Amino acid sequence: MIKPGARRAYLQTPLGLLEVIDEDGAIIEVRFIEPSPSVRSDSSPCLADCVSQLDEYFGGRRRRFNLNLKPRGTAFEKSVWDELLKIPFGETSTYGRIAESIGRSRAVRAVGGANGKNPIAVIIPCHRVIGGDGSLTGYGGGLWRKEWLLSHEHAACRG
Repeated sequence: MIKPGARRAYLQTPLGLLEVIDEDGAIIEVRFIEPSPSVRSDSSPCLADCVSQLDEYFGGRRRRFNLNLKPRGTAFEKSVWDELLKIPFGETSTYGRIAESIGRSRAVRAVGGANGKNPIAVIIPCHRVIGGDGSLTGYGGGLWRKEWLLSHEHAACRG
């Protein structure tokens, strides 16, 4: 549940509108939303920094984020999200490798579930996780966005 005092900012990206939510000076959510006439950005140093870093990322000028993140989830989900943060820009991992790296090699499906519940899109790079056979599988924002994000990062690595 988002606290009543939470602040929101919005960023138009090549993939659509992103909503960024700051609560007590930490980013708790970044998600793709449908534009609406009621969208109004709040201001805070945390939001301004996050929106600026996301804008740099989408502009090909940022590979790493430096933000105070406080995603909400279970201890298991947080362990998966922490592991996702270790996947380098422009590279991918698999659900199986993530499961192994957190010491739960048989929890591949649970890792997939945690990946799907990632509340901080793009910044916690769940888009960098692919199927064991190399296929693009699952992405809350749609596979077309996952494909775009991976292509964007691979192009930046080549350029």
